[in-house]
Amino acid sequence: AWCMYDWANSVYNLVITTTFFPIYFLSVTRAAYGDSIPFLGRTFKSSPLYDYTLAFAYMSIAILLPILSSIADSLGNKKKFMQFFCYLGAISSGLLYFFHADRSSVEGGPFYIDWSILALFFGSVGFWASLVYYNSYLPEISEPKDHDKISARGFSMGYLGSSILLIIILILTVFTKAIPIRFAFPLVSVWWISFATYSFIRLPKSTATSKIEGNIILKGYREVYKVWQEIKLNIPLKRYLFSFFMFNMAVQTIMVMAVAFANKEVRGIKQQDLIISILIIQFIGILGAYLLSKVSSRIGNLKSIGIAIVIWIGLCLGVYYLVYEPWQFFIAAGIVGLVMGGIQSLSRSTYSKLLPETKDLTSYFSFYDLAEKIGLAVGTLTFGLIEGLLNIRTSILALVIFFFIGLIILLFIPKTSNLQHETTN
Repeated sequence: AWCMYDWANSVYNLVITTTFFPIYFLSVTRAAYGDSIPFLGRTFKSSPLYDYTLAFAYMSIAILLPILSSIADSLGNKKKFMQFFCYLGAISSGLLYFFHADRSSVEGGPFYIDWSILALFFGSVGFWASLVYYNSYLPEISEPKDHDKISARGFSMGYLGSSILLIIILILTVFTKAIPIRFAFPLVSVWWISFATYSFIRLPKSTATSKIEGNIILKGYREVYKVWQEIKLNIPLKRYLFSFFMFNMAVQTIMVMAVAFANKEVRGIKQQDLIISILIIQFIGILGAYLLSKVSSRIGNLKSIGIAIVIWIGLCLGVYYLVYEPWQFFIAAGIVGLVMGGIQSLSRSTYSKLLPETKDLTSYFSFYDLAEKIGLAVGTLTFGLIEGLLNIRTSILALVIFFFIGLIILLFIPKTSNLQHETTN
């Protein structure tokens, strides 16, 4: 049931964030405005506007979630919070069906740019917020020795499920042209809610850790502050969070910006090529998640993550200097898939192994997601700013700095028994 939620919600990240909506967004806005889009009384370039919207969503989540997470722990109702954000993300995704920017709507009828950006914003908030509660279930449903394997299984099911829907949408909208591409967005909504229902039925109910008295918001901040004080005393956990913040910032930014990079920098690449490259990433990501899980069982979590970061650094340098043709982009996509699934699943399980014995699991995982969301905001914002000042290829090169800092911090994390390979245990 836990893994099935990855199957359910990963379609948002693949279809809305990574493939169809970025392509659709750029095509309809450029047809209407070229590369300058009016939004809230100002004018933005198309790609940076998309980047800024996602960055604002990530920062909003970072501010909001620590409070909601501690409240959910205190009240023992994190499943309800998870459901609320699931439905918020899924319904917002479906509303992107109404996005358009044709000239007739500008001159004589309603215009939906502002409303569609709002739907994109709330879709992102719903997706990432629900993952805080989802991730916090991992230490509840499994022993530390199984965290790597089960985390990898969740990511693999997410890659597989989202790929299946992507192929269905590809057949219906691109190859047979049975439906317009904007029908893909309500399909995401239906898929997400339908399969998440099984998770909500089967996942265990959490128990309240304390009673909330007085101001509920202040109580939430106090809970967050208490957890942070505990994290500061846990040197391996604190350093891992800082390392994760840096390298995951680069990982997630690459996934979000891959399509925009290919559109601008890869000569002659077609829409079908972009979607095929994303499918390559998805299916190889399944293999990558299991491979790195196996490697970690032999050499330990930290060394395995370090190897993955080194590969990422080499990949970014290779893309900057070498990737100009579609076949080169396909090779890069294959390498991305191999390390994408592995580093994501191992990052989550490594954090869960470092947690102390506690009932405040959601509050602890809110810090994990806090590092992730602030990193995503900084990464996408930095990417957009560098692209606006220089070009998108230089933005890729800048991500090497984030990977390198994350690797250095990782090297100074003290070893713990939970992070050693199986023979040590």
